[in-house]
Amino acid sequence: MSTKPPVKERSEEMSSSMSMDEQSAIRMVANDLHRLNQSVMKAVEAGVSVELIRSARHHSGDGNFGDLLTPVIVKQNS
Repeated sequence: MSTKPPVKERSEEMSSSMSMDEQSAIRMVANDLHRLNQSVMKAVEAGVSVELIRSARHHSGDGNFGDLLTPVIVKQNS
């Protein structure tokens, strides 16, 4: 059974083959994702459930794509 290297090592290896613009864009996504995760945790602690659903897929026209998300918020009746 093969094991993959830890995420940090894999991401460092992948980023070494990226341009500075690509690396900058990936850092922005990572930072925004971290903030999104913190916001989701705050919302859950405040009493709502949050589910992120892919609402669309953005294509660049040259084979690259990215998933766009929309939140589904559920408030339980108390």
